[in-house]
Amino acid sequence: MKQYSYFPGCTLKEKARELDLYARQCAEKLGFSLQELPQWQCCGAVYPMASDEIAPKLSAVRALEKARQQGQDLITVCAACHHVIKRVNDDMKQGGDIADRANRYLGFDTPYEGQTKVVHYLEVLRDEIGFDAIRARVEKPLTGEKIGAYYGCMLLRPSGVMQFDDPESPSVLENLLAALGADPVEFPMRNECCGGYRVVDDAQAAGHTARRVIENALKNGVEELVTACPLCRYNLKKVAGGQIRVSYFTEVLARALGLLKEGGINA
Repeated sequence: MKQYSYFPGCTLKEKARELDLYARQCAEKLGFSLQELPQWQCCGAVYPMASDEIAPKLSAVRALEKARQQGQDLITVCAACHHVIKRVNDDMKQGGDIADRANRYLGFDTPYEGQTKVVHYLEVLRDEIGFDAIRARVEKPLTGEKIGAYYGCMLLRPSGVMQFDDPESPSVLENLLAALGADPVEFPMRNECCGGYRVVDDAQAAGHTARRVIENALKNGVEELVTACPLCRYNLKKVAGGQIRVSYFTEVLARALGLLKEGGINA
């Protein structure tokens, strides 16, 4: 059984518990395990755009170095955590002032230079497990369920660094849903921003953006949306008003693998 160093992130311990718990259970059933990093800290939630900003990146560098010490790839589930950690890892690979200052501040015995491979859980399902193998493990196929994949923006962009999927026409979530027996529904706004962090300073603007995504999904016949981002789920669910179900992709995966008990989390 392959083992990954696992960075869950803050939200998965609180508001997004389903994303975390179902990820762990599905991993065990599919033949890989998540070894949670000891004493991890918040990833910073937002990748800092200032070219000389170092402090918000240090927790990500610590996590990357810990995974290097364990000799394992670093797996994430939360789209925001994945975005921040992968971009910081790219900073460390590129070297320069930021990398030099981070290494000097953290005092590693050997400089960290981006040696850790950062992967998202969906990439492991696609590239390591394979959708055919997942299809063979399905116990409760999602037959007839019209599910739309909502990617948002953080998994896909900037595409040169993230290298997750085609930023304009992604397919990993649709291929997963098809393997689970569902009817994946593509809709034009599946890779547009939900309003994201604008909810902090302009909730009305964020709500307008999220509402456009929901309306577009409904117009195209989507009955349930799945996402990997806790903030996307929060924004979309808030404006959906019960018109459409908004779930984490790990939840529908667990459902199809027969891991859910009636009425809630199978802890």
